[in-house]
Amino acid sequence: MPSFKYRAYDEDRGQGLIRHIMIRNNQQDELMVVLVVGDIRFPSKKNFVRVLTTKHPEIKTIVLNVNNRKTSTVLGDREEVIYGPGWIKDSCLGLTFKISAQSFYQVNNTQTEIIYSKALELADLKGTELILDAYCGIGTIGLLASQNARKVVGVELNPKAVKDTKYNARLNDIKNAEFYQGDAGEFLALSEQQYDVLIMDPPRSGSDEKFLAAIEYSKPQKIVYISCNPKA
Repeated sequence: MPSFKYRAYDEDRGQGLIRHIMIRNNQQDELMVVLVVGDIRFPSKKNFVRVLTTKHPEIKTIVLNVNNRKTSTVLGDREEVIYGPGWIKDSCLGLTFKISAQSFYQVNNTQTEIIYSKALELADLKGTELILDAYCGIGTIGLLASQNARKVVGVELNPKAVKDTKYNARLNDIKNAEFYQGDAGEFLALSEQQYDVLIMDPPRSGSDEKFLAAIEYSKPQKIVYISCNPKA
């Protein structure tokens, strides 16, 4: 940043270029770099990419994410891929997953497999279950569960994550899983299906009252709840 005269963003003054730097890696130690900037105008972009990727060849893609709002939210809605495909792939328990900049994916690769293995153990699937994967992200737990279930239905609010999820289903040749974009509470409340198993991995803030009320109404036989804040 100093050599290219890129300044860190000052939230109080609303000045500067680089607001955040997000780095994602996979089990092969390939990296995705997401530069969250306050303006799409990024001087010396090509030279910056050349220098950075020469210094760190493990970087496979670089994405500019534009967030020009006064907010504590890290990522904005607008993106530009300035190097590579705009995503990396990772493997988890035998499946392969495409990960984009705005798609949720567990941070710790080793612990991800441990968490999901435990979740599937608790679900104790017999191959006949209809599963709802709420807050499904890029479909990791739902697609893993589909291998031992009759059918999986996933719902996720982030449209870019849903796009990745459908891609991941095709990538792994999984045909007994469907994914929808929308609010999990609204989806469950309007659903006419009776789900045998509910798998939920909500945001840090937890599930809202609408979703909890829908659970009470639909009465799934089993709930597997993954949370980084179980009190929420």
